[in-house]
Amino acid sequence: MKQQVKEHESYDIIVVGAGHAGCEAAAAAATLGSRVLLVTMNMMNMAQMSCNPSIGGIAKGQIVREIDAMGGITGEVTDATMIQFRMLNLSKGPAMWSPRAQNDRFLFSMEWRSRLEKMPNVDFWQDSVTELVVKRNKARGVVTALGMTFFAGSVVLANGTFLNGIIHIGERQFQGGRIGERSSKNLTENLKDFGLESSRMKTGTPVRVDGRSLDFSKMTEQPGDVNPGKFSYLNTPKLEKQRSCYLAYTSSEVHDILKTGFNRSPMFSGRIKGTGPRYCPSIEDKIERFADKEKHQLFIEPEGWDTVEYYVNGFSSSLPEDIQFSALRKVKGFENARFFRPGYAIEYDYFPPHQLSFSLESKVIENLYLAGQINGTTGYEEAAAQGFMAGINAHLKLQGSAPLILKRSEAYIGVLIDDLITKGTEEPYRMFTSRAEYRILLRQDNADFRLTPKAHELGLASVGRLQALNDKYDVIARITEFLNKTSISPAEASVMLERCGTAPMMQGTKLSALLLRPQVSIRNMVEELYPVSNFVKHTSGCTIEALEEAEILIKYEGYIRKEQEIADKLSRLENMPLNSLLDYHQLKSLSSEAREKLSRIKPETIGQAARISGVSPADISVLIVHLGR
Repeated sequence: MKQQVKEHESYDIIVVGAGHAGCEAAAAAATLGSRVLLVTMNMMNMAQMSCNPSIGGIAKGQIVREIDAMGGITGEVTDATMIQFRMLNLSKGPAMWSPRAQNDRFLFSMEWRSRLEKMPNVDFWQDSVTELVVKRNKARGVVTALGMTFFAGSVVLANGTFLNGIIHIGERQFQGGRIGERSSKNLTENLKDFGLESSRMKTGTPVRVDGRSLDFSKMTEQPGDVNPGKFSYLNTPKLEKQRSCYLAYTSSEVHDILKTGFNRSPMFSGRIKGTGPRYCPSIEDKIERFADKEKHQLFIEPEGWDTVEYYVNGFSSSLPEDIQFSALRKVKGFENARFFRPGYAIEYDYFPPHQLSFSLESKVIENLYLAGQINGTTGYEEAAAQGFMAGINAHLKLQGSAPLILKRSEAYIGVLIDDLITKGTEEPYRMFTSRAEYRILLRQDNADFRLTPKAHELGLASVGRLQALNDKYDVIARITEFLNKTSISPAEASVMLERCGTAPMMQGTKLSALLLRPQVSIRNMVEELYPVSNFVKHTSGCTIEALEEAEILIKYEGYIRKEQEIADKLSRLENMPLNSLLDYHQLKSLSSEAREKLSRIKPETIGQAARISGVSPADISVLIVHLGR
C-alpha cells in the first residue's frame, strides 16, 4: 500500500542527488515554500566530502560566503563542523583574501542531513533515478530503479560523478560513483534520447593513510589562525580549538618509483577518455607536465576530530596501488605509513553547460535544471552554488516569477554561471579570483552587503539576517566617520609609526589619512592609539570585522569607485537583449566563427555575446547595428 501511495505522490520539485549541489537545491526550494523530494542513492552520505575534507580556499571561500549571505546553508554547516580555519592570501590585497576551513567530514555530512530532516517541506527517497518523465517537452517527474514514479512541477539533476561512473586503479576498472558506491545507469541515455548532448570527464582522489603510522616531526606543521574566523554572517559558534595540518614533499626518488607504473597507468594508456582537472592534476600528471620540478608539495590533512584517518592532498593518483604505496613511503614522515585505501580516478558523464540558460534550466527540456558536476565543474563550493541557484529558480519558475540571475559584478556565483553558459567547459571548471574582472567589488567581507537585501526580497534571507546587516553597516559608517573626522598629532602617533616601520609625521593629520599608509593597519591603531581604542571600547558592535571592513573602504576607496564605474558602464551592454530566435546565419557581416558560436550558444544579451570565445568586437558592432543601436 505504501508503494502505491508513493507511486502517485506529487511534489513541487524533485532533486536528484544529495551531494553539495542537491542539498543546497533542496534547502533553498524548501525555504522558499516548495514541497521537495530529495532522491539519493545513500542517505548516509549526504553532502559527502568525497575528496579533501575542507571548504573554501582561493575564490571558493568567497562563493561560500555568498551562499551564506543569501540564506544558504553550507557556511553554517562549515562553521559547525570546523576543525581548523585559515584566511588565505593575507599578504595580498583584500580582493584576494579567501577563507578556508578544515572540516570533520563525518560531522559535516551528519549536520547537513540533520538540517534537511528538520525542514518540513523536504521528503526523502533512497533510490537511483533511471528516467526522466517528460510530457509536452516539460520535465514532470522521475522513474527510479525500484520502479517508482514520482511527479513534480520541476526536476533538478545534481548527480555528481555517478552517471555511468567508472573507477580506475592501475589496470583495473570497475563501475562506481565513489569508491564503495555503485554508479547510476540509464539516465544519461534517457536524457540523450530527449536531445541533450553528453560527454565524459575525469577526476581523482588521493590515498588515505593512518595518522598513527606517520612521523609528523619530519613534516612542517601548519596550524590554524590564532584568531580563527568563520564563514557564516550569522552568530555561529566560534572555533575554540583546532587541529593542525602538515606539509611534506615528494622527491626525485618518489618520482622515479611512480614512473615505474606509468606503463600500467589508465591515464597514459588511453583507458581514461575523459578530460581531467588542469588545476588539480594527479601526481603522475604533475611529474609528466613539470618534469623540471624535483619535488611537489603534499598537504597532510586530518579527516576529523576523532579519527586517525588523514587525507594526502596533492597525491591524487590512478596508478596501481602497489606503486602508490611504495612511492609514498619514500616521503619523509611516511616511511612506515599504513594505508586505508588507494587513490583512484573516476570517469563520469556530464552535460556541456551551453545547453542551459542562466537560470540553469535546460534549453532542451523545460522545467529541468542541472547543477554541480553534471555541468562540468569541480569542487564542493562550485556545486553548492549551482544547486542553490537551481533550487531558487526552479521554485520561482513554478510561481510564475522571473529567475534570479546574478551579474558578474554582483557575485562570484554570477561569474561561475556566466562562464559555464557562455564559454562552456571541456575540462572540470574550477573558480579562481583571476576569473572575476570585478574582484575588488566581490570581496569575501562584503558578500552580505552585495546579496542579503536581494535574498531578503525573495524570502530567503530572514528579517533577522537583514537587521544584522543593517546594524553592521551602521557601525561601519560610524567607524568611517570617526576616522575621517578625528585628527592625531605627531607625538601621539610616533610610537606606533616607529613600530610599523614607517616615516614619522611632520604635522597633525586625520586618522583616515594615516591609515592610507601601507604599513599601518586598523589593528595597529586600536592597539597603539588611545583615541581609537577609546572609540572602540565605547562603540557597541565595533568588532574587528567591522573595523577591518571600514579600513578596506578607506584604503581602497578609489579602486572600488573606479571598478564600480566600469561595471555600471558595461552593464548597459549587458542589458541589451538578443532574441533567442535570431538567425545568426542570416547576418552575413558576422564572421563564420561568430555565426557558428552564436547559433550554438544563443546568448541572451549583447554582454553575454561579447564574452563568447571567437566573437570579436567587430561582430558585436554588427549585432548592435542590427538591433538599431
